[in-house]
Amino acid sequence: MTAASEALSRIVGQGNITVGDAVGDDYAHDECLTSPGCLPAAVVRPGTTAEVAAIVRSAVELGVPLTARGSGTGLSGACVPVPGGIVVSFERMDAILDIDIANHVAVVQPGVTLDELDQALAPHGLVYPVFPGELSATLGGNVATNAGGMRAVRHGVTRHHVLGLEAVLGTGETIRTGGRFVKATAGYDLTQLIVGSEGTLALVCEATLRLAPRPDHAVTLLAPFATLDEIATAVPPLVASGLAPLMIEYIDMISMAGITANAGIELGIPSEIGDRALAYLVVVLDSHRADSLAEDAESLALLLDGRGALDVYVLPPTTGTQLIEAREHAFWSAKAAGADDIIDVVVPRASIPAYLSQVAELATGTESMVVGCGHAGDGNVHLSVFQPDPSRRHELVAAVIAAGVRLGGAVSGEHGIGREKKEYLAAIEDPAKMELMRRIKEAFDPGNILNPGAIFD
Repeated sequence: MTAASEALSRIVGQGNITVGDAVGDDYAHDECLTSPGCLPAAVVRPGTTAEVAAIVRSAVELGVPLTARGSGTGLSGACVPVPGGIVVSFERMDAILDIDIANHVAVVQPGVTLDELDQALAPHGLVYPVFPGELSATLGGNVATNAGGMRAVRHGVTRHHVLGLEAVLGTGETIRTGGRFVKATAGYDLTQLIVGSEGTLALVCEATLRLAPRPDHAVTLLAPFATLDEIATAVPPLVASGLAPLMIEYIDMISMAGITANAGIELGIPSEIGDRALAYLVVVLDSHRADSLAEDAESLALLLDGRGALDVYVLPPTTGTQLIEAREHAFWSAKAAGADDIIDVVVPRASIPAYLSQVAELATGTESMVVGCGHAGDGNVHLSVFQPDPSRRHELVAAVIAAGVRLGGAVSGEHGIGREKKEYLAAIEDPAKMELMRRIKEAFDPGNILNPGAIFD
């Protein structure tokens, strides 16, 4: 490590490397509830793509593993370093390089946070429409995990908005992919291969992002339902209605009580309705015109009423904003309540009731409590698992994930695999696909120095 620290100091300067006992605990972990974390031997903070490339070349020469890090807001242990490894922190590479109004494109370095980009775009009437729920997250981290969020029902996830990348491979080579255009048929799509690869294929140093016009008006509707089946029945016609909701979220009654209490929100629902509600549907509409938004809200309320909603409430603007912010921070409410794990399985949206029914049976069988909320519009179910016994929890989580996959789903909808879910992926995924991913990894990173141990061993 002495040789490595000296080499890295020459690349980034003595003030931009921290070694040994001086490394803070924040660099040892992300927000994953089950990861014990691991302090790296050093943290290096490059300022340019050339410095990142030089760091990788030195790491290859010395055989030292590298782990990329943004804000550390992930939930799967993807940025937890390996013993003796080096964290490459992108906190210095935090510039918005260009806001291209004519092409609706932003070019950013990986250390830019979602909040910083949003504030810069607002005066131009533009928005980067991927909001995964934590605005302190960096764009580099979002690209690495293919972050999603509540707006995915309309806008999709990160990969739908990344037009191009500048990235350093595990060989130290720098490549540029894509550009300021929305379509190309020129060989393999390397941009999309890197998006979601969790820092195992390349270190992203610059991203070209697709933007959208920023609507001026929004309204939040809240509909309590007596059964999850009725919620699931209401979602497909809602998606097909032409109203183009920005968000369609379901929240079970326990999670709703937790997030509203944690945020100090009073929804004003009469007790005779609240006592009958098993879960809630929260729908956000937005528009550039207030009059058309009012018409759409009325149409939506009639649709939900006809699909079994106990009532439909148009929330006051402040309350609606507070509820969405509280929903975005549901993880923190679950963490404060003592949750032992967080699962984000995705299933076909029509399968949500069947899936949650199976989850309830599995929870009962292991004497656990599992509650949650999710993106009803895209089938991404977020479950908080309360089971302190590691053996029982492992049994439960494995069964809950397998149940989702049997229904046509996937292990993770947006949190990624990281280090903490790779065992479940290996047990479920097609071995031929796993082997193909290993060969791709070897092509990008023949020395296996980029985040080794993430996604698969």
